[in-house]
Amino acid sequence: AELVDAPVLLVGDIDRGGVFAQLYGTIALLREEERCRVLGTVINKFRGDVGLLEPGLRQLEALTGVPVLAVLPWMRLDLDDEDSLAPRLKASRAERPLQIAVVKLPHLSNFTDFSPLEDDPAIGLRYVAVPEETGRPDLLILPGTKSSLSDLKWLKETGFRETIGRLHGEGVPILGVCGGYQMLGQRLSDPEGTEGEPGEDEGLGLLPCETVFLSGKRRERVGATVCCAPFDGCRIEGYEIHMGETRRMGGSPFCRLDGGIDDGCAADGVFGTYVHGLFDSGALTEKLAEYLAGKRGLKLEHPQLRPRRAFREREYERLADSVEAALDIPLLIERMKAWESRRKREDRGT
Repeated sequence: AELVDAPVLLVGDIDRGGVFAQLYGTIALLREEERCRVLGTVINKFRGDVGLLEPGLRQLEALTGVPVLAVLPWMRLDLDDEDSLAPRLKASRAERPLQIAVVKLPHLSNFTDFSPLEDDPAIGLRYVAVPEETGRPDLLILPGTKSSLSDLKWLKETGFRETIGRLHGEGVPILGVCGGYQMLGQRLSDPEGTEGEPGEDEGLGLLPCETVFLSGKRRERVGATVCCAPFDGCRIEGYEIHMGETRRMGGSPFCRLDGGIDDGCAADGVFGTYVHGLFDSGALTEKLAEYLAGKRGLKLEHPQLRPRRAFREREYERLADSVEAALDIPLLIERMKAWESRRKREDRGT
């Protein structure tokens, strides 16, 4: 807040308990120049009659010297989870015809790429932290990671490398996204130490590609068409956020980005791509389920899957409407104007 010179709303989660102590304690521990930025507090995820909170709200205002601007109701929303708090990361095996296992890497990131798979009633998705939990899924996924070289070392030390190799030998398809794609290649090199110390390591060797990490980071929304069998023709839209460039030395590209640039690699039942959000449209999810069911000799009837992006936007609109209804917006604007006027006076030294 100081860096961007902005005022602050302090939000506490009553659903986890202790919200009054959290809000008061936080403000009490701030330096005076930090405390001046707090325009008000907000209590989130309250279940029940707000009138029951009134005595506590008034006492909190008296102790902190700032108003409570909203008590937001608890809502059932299907929004993306935070990495470290997601209940789905601990979910046990779902009793569905097709089983997909995602390796729970130590530096796992962007795991919400796979949330749309759970919308298909034929697909059971679970996260595995040790090789013994893997079993023989219909598809194994290596997700994104904040540190590819570190997690590659972890795969080797824990025995996951042997498990992944065994599953590949048994004909289980494997998908790697971003860091997972990099680890499936032949070699990863980090000459500039962008992930820590400079170094390199042999990849899992299941895709004919090599990755070199560079200091620049690619952050871009992308649209693409999958161009490898059996998913060719599927339209995907998502984003790339990664360090490093991957050179394909064989196989075929996974998809072709709008503009004609090839992305990813596919070879012998192993697929890799840099595109996050690849299942959001629903088209690739349906094609994947058909492919996995066909390998098992199953025939599945698929419902029309909801486009994940549009559904997510509707959920955020619901949340925004709830916040707008509960928040004292006129008082908030009044306090923002007062804060801005005070800041200008201080800048002029008056």
